[in-house]
Formats: sequence, C-alpha cells, structure tokens
Amino acid sequence: MSNETKTQSPHHVVIVGGGFGGLYAAQALRKAPVKVTLIDKRNFHLFQPLLYQVATGKLSPGDISSPLRGILSPNKNTKVLMGEVTGIDSKQQKIQLHDEELSYDTLIVATGVSHHYFGNDQWAQKAPGLKTIEDALEMRRRIFSAFEAAEKETDPEKRRAWLTFVLVGGGPTGVELAGSLAELAYRALKEDFRNIDTSETKILLLEGMDRILPPYTLELSAKAKASLEYLGVMVQTGTLVTNIEDNLVTMRRGEQIEQISAQTILWAAGMKASGMGAVLAESTGVELDRAGRVIVEPDLSVTGHPNIFAIGDLANFPHQYENGKSLPGVAPVAMQQGSYVARLLKKRLQEKTLPSFHYNDYGSLAVIGRNAAVADLGFVKFAGFPAWLAWVFIHILFLIEFDNKLLVMIQWGWDYLSRQGGARLITNQSRQPPKAVEEEENHQTPVKV
Repeated sequence: MSNETKTQSPHHVVIVGGGFGGLYAAQALRKAPVKVTLIDKRNFHLFQPLLYQVATGKLSPGDISSPLRGILSPNKNTKVLMGEVTGIDSKQQKIQLHDEELSYDTLIVATGVSHHYFGNDQWAQKAPGLKTIEDALEMRRRIFSAFEAAEKETDPEKRRAWLTFVLVGGGPTGVELAGSLAELAYRALKEDFRNIDTSETKILLLEGMDRILPPYTLELSAKAKASLEYLGVMVQTGTLVTNIEDNLVTMRRGEQIEQISAQTILWAAGMKASGMGAVLAESTGVELDRAGRVIVEPDLSVTGHPNIFAIGDLANFPHQYENGKSLPGVAPVAMQQGSYVARLLKKRLQEKTLPSFHYNDYGSLAVIGRNAAVADLGFVKFAGFPAWLAWVFIHILFLIEFDNKLLVMIQWGWDYLSRQGGARLITNQSRQPPKAVEEEENHQTPVKV
C-alpha cells in the first residue's frame, strides 16, 4: 500500500463493547471524519438498570434491549461486528478476534464488569448474579420454578425451603430485586395458587455492611430499609455469607453463625472487571486495581498509550475525589465518559486539546417498590412517591429507542393499574433445577432466621 493511500485512509476508531460507554462514544462520533468499528459479543444493547424487572417477570427481554445495528444505522461511518476480542497488540495497533484481526488508530475498551464471588467462584451455579439477559432469564426461571415446586410439595419443611429466597448484597441491585420480588410474592401471585399461600414467602436481604445502600445518606438508607420491611422483606445488615452448599446458606453476624435452607439464592454482592482488563494489562503494562479495573489517566487513556482508552465500569478513575476514590459503576458515568472520549478524539484530529474528564453527578435513584423509592440529587434528598415518580421518568428517558420507551410505559402503566401482567414465563427448562432439599442425618439443622 502506498503512503499516499495510507494517508487518505480515515482515522479508524475501534470500540470494544456496546454498553452505555461504547454506544455513547459511537453515537457521538456520527459526524466525525473517522471510521468507527463497534465490536460486541451480543448484537444488542442492554439497558442493565432494568434487568431485575426481567428477572421478576415485570418486563420481557425485548423491552430493555435494542439491536446495535438498528441504533447505529444512521451512522454511515460506523460498522458493527458481532465478535469477541481475544488479544491486543498495542505496538502494532491491532486487536485479535477469534476469526480475524483488525488494525486501529484509536482503541476504546468499554466491556464492563462481571460477578464477583470473592474467591468463591463455586457459588456461581448456586447463586446467579444479574448482569446479562441470560442471567435475568435464569433468575426468572428459578424464581417461578420455586413457586411451582412449592405448589406440588407436601412436606412442610421442604415447602418452606422452596418459599425462601435469599438475596446477597444490599446495594441498588439487591434492594430493587428484593422489593420487586416482595411485590410479586405478596401481591401479584397472591390469588394464583391453590395449595400454597404466597404471602408466607420469606425474602431475606443480606448485607455485609452496617446498612443497605451504603453510597446513600444514612437517612435515605434507613428509609429504604423501612420501605423494604413494610413490603415484607427481612433485611439483615452486618451479615456475611460464609458458605453456600446444598441449598444451605451459612452466614455470620458478629460471632454468631446461622444457617437457613433456601432453594433460591440470588447474588448482588460484588462485581469484578471483565477479562479485557487483564488483556489490556498484558499488552500495555497498565496498572489494575483489586477488582481488575484499569487505572486510567485524567483523560481516560491508558498510561503510556494515549490512543487507548478504558471507560465505564472497566475504568478506575481516581482523579476526581481528593481521597482517590473511583467513580461509581453506574450508567451515567459510562455515558459521560463515552461522550467525552468522542469529543477528545475530534479535538485531537483538529490538533486541539480538551480539559481532563470530570463527571457531573446529577444524583442517584433506587426504587424499592410501588410508590417507594429514594433519591439523592445532591441539592435535595427525598423518598416515597415523588422519588418513585422521578425514577420512572428518568429510566424511561434513558431507554435507547422510542419503541422501548413506549413498551415499558404501557407495561408499567398496566402493572400499576392492575397489579398484573408481565412475562411470568418459565423458559430454558433444559437447565438442571436447584437440588431439592435433602433430609440427611449428617446435615446441620438450620437455624430459623
């Protein structure tokens, strides 16, 4: 290839990951004089903040998913590839996929995070987390299968185990999942079964710290706890899970060890960076934090490689707060970082500069249940119905496509008026169901919680 031809080739931006960070970067580059290639293992963008509603049957997967090709079809400079990056050659400026190799001028990595079991990866099969559509459908299968199994069970002890749900982690995901599950068990399903009373369902939310929603103020955390308990959720703080085995959850509260039999255990306790963090570290020598996130420069670039960026949940950005604390792993951070990197690239092509990235925090919202939520907008903090209403409108606003906004509004409206509806389907039954409760003599008798 001649130098002239090479010079005429547009600047090639490769984006790995079609989540909020990668998608917002691609959209912001729509009119830039660059060629964009977006690569993702899935062919759709997922609105992860509403995954818990798929898990509890309030929404269908299609309600919160949008095809990447459809979203980016107006971007004539953008190509979408469905594939998985297996390696990066930072010296040659190339990335490897399973079946091809691509050159890049600028690389943006936005592959997010996965579940973190703190060294107990064997718990993954027993306590699924919630990061993907597949995770949500597996949770939905386990939740509704538990009620079906309880309906047929004649042994009272085993039936109680089927009607016991343990949620590990009191952050926003755990709180929202617990509230939605309580509404499902105590209200939506109340008249649907004949042999069981779903109001006897026991829902435990376990949090290792001294309160749920630790990033929020003490007042809002207390209000969230009170709202959950009003719904019927048993909230236990200062509680660490030490083992999950044979549908038996072992937990420690101070010096006290307790056990409870539960057929359905759901994980919302921790996250670790995707494997792309380690790939970047191997290729560039960049430093990773304990969760495997890339410690980035003030402009979100990788140290020593100004043309490689890590954004979203994959990035540890320690430059904004005096104590070096990283930005929270929430969608607005990824959105703003994606847009920032796009602006930075456009400035660089004009041989201009841009100030360091700064996250504009407009507040946090967490929903507990019907008419119940907490909101911390910085200048004002409130809870209850006004916070719930704000949560509803903000989530609809940030859904990507118009048809998703419309579908979710209709579904939520019908659910609000009727307390019915949703997608309470048990699918993927080819998976092995949770192991039934065994009555072995060598099992410890569970301590009732």
